[in-house]
Amino acid sequence: MVQGDDAQAPDERAPDRHANVAGLPGQGRPLGEATAVALVFGASAAVLVVELVALRLLAPYLGLTLETSTLVIGTALTAIAVGSWVGGRWADRIDPARALAPLLAISAVAVAATPFVVRAAALGSGGGSGGGSGSGSATVLLASAATIVVPGALLSAVTPMVTKLRLSTLAQTGTIVGRLSGIATAGAIAGTVITGFVLITRVPVTGIMLGLGFTLLVAAAVVAVLLGGTRRQIAGGAVAALFLGAFTLGSPSGCDAETTYHCAAIVHDPARPDGRTLVLDGLRHSYVDLNDPTYLHFTYVRAIAAGIDPHRAPGAALRVHSIGAGGLTLPRYLAHARPGTTGTVSEIDGGVVALDREALALPADLGVDVRVEDGRVGLRALPAAEADLVIGDAFGGVSVPWHLTTREAIDDVAGALRHDGIYAVNLIDFPPLHFARAELATLRAVFPHVAVAADPPTFRPEARSRLGSGGGNLIALASRAPLNPAAWEARLRERDVPWAVLTGAALDGWVGDAPTLTDDYAPVDQLLTPYPPPIPRA
Repeated sequence: MVQGDDAQAPDERAPDRHANVAGLPGQGRPLGEATAVALVFGASAAVLVVELVALRLLAPYLGLTLETSTLVIGTALTAIAVGSWVGGRWADRIDPARALAPLLAISAVAVAATPFVVRAAALGSGGGSGGGSGSGSATVLLASAATIVVPGALLSAVTPMVTKLRLSTLAQTGTIVGRLSGIATAGAIAGTVITGFVLITRVPVTGIMLGLGFTLLVAAAVVAVLLGGTRRQIAGGAVAALFLGAFTLGSPSGCDAETTYHCAAIVHDPARPDGRTLVLDGLRHSYVDLNDPTYLHFTYVRAIAAGIDPHRAPGAALRVHSIGAGGLTLPRYLAHARPGTTGTVSEIDGGVVALDREALALPADLGVDVRVEDGRVGLRALPAAEADLVIGDAFGGVSVPWHLTTREAIDDVAGALRHDGIYAVNLIDFPPLHFARAELATLRAVFPHVAVAADPPTFRPEARSRLGSGGGNLIALASRAPLNPAAWEARLRERDVPWAVLTGAALDGWVGDAPTLTDDYAPVDQLLTPYPPPIPRA
């Protein structure tokens, strides 16, 4: 019967989940599993290498802040999302086998060009100092976004294209997609770990990007041979990568050394033959006279020295702990001005310590134990109630690392100090001074006696407005024993520092309702306002 025959005939419109999909539009020649794994793993790892290195490239121009990290991570995630989406659409419309090699080759060019593009943008916009603002920062941001988005998106398109090449039957879709997604994630983890723990500690940023660019170029050539890609495109990519790589190597980086955390440079003072300035990520961190440790060039350093003088007999030896090394200006000064002074220094960047020894003539017999460690960890390792003085002068960009600003961190400082010991901390802030006032509120929550010195406009009511004047460096002193603000102010004048000192009720009024910073709440980067370049430290 016709009806019966019709009832038993298969529906030609219904999909067969076991049907072979190799002939679907866009499906190229088969791709071996090992090659697929290598491509997905390597491309995902490369995206994370680019992301982490971008943070280092931006540090000299935008600072090492939470905002910079958020911007780079957000841009990288955007690139991954766009690349995955567009790559999936391309895989359905073109032959993935012929697209993979050009993707890798163009990515190689973009990666190799990254250091040159970022530095050229900064140079052309008058950048080169941490905390850039205005059109200069905008130019650097646009250039950086392009150098993250372009290779990030292209490399992220590799996974959906490889997935399309690996699909052979609909029955394996979930297995193949899930496996390659897991491999991509593993590659991203590997790229993060290798970059953070191996590459950045051993290889200059420029070398990392050039090496990654050439690795991608080699991968593109291999894929072209395996999958029949266009060799003319690979040759063009090779020429471009070589040209841009050579241009990048020839472009000035502004670094005498790329340390674990900084682009570092030593600048000679033309007015003082033995004067040297340590510049980290475009900011002047320390000034050292190689043959006269009593010469204190920067105003904030003289302000700290003036704060120490009234509270200890002249020439008396001290036990000192410093958070942040820089050029070790104050430990050198104290060792000379107060013979017998000993102590410790916590500096997280071993490269800075190496520069102190190699380029800034750090004496081997200074009597100071310089430890490469995090400042908070170093505080907790100190003996209780032994230090006469703790100096806080650690910065990431212009921001004191948030975990050194909290009440819990200040408790660690107090635990290391003798009853009459002093904590002297260097801060940087600008109107409306949200961070400086919050840090003073935090110090007062731990120490009964607190004073702060700064340029007089900093303490005027108009400084609480974004349009107010003042700010820059502020030096705070805190102790369990009474301070002598009048003597501090007199010593400031003797050292040619025209600053005012605030304490007592006047300090209460200036701090106002500023919050106390804690480990649970310390938005230091957000409390700091946009700052003008360059930020003076003298």
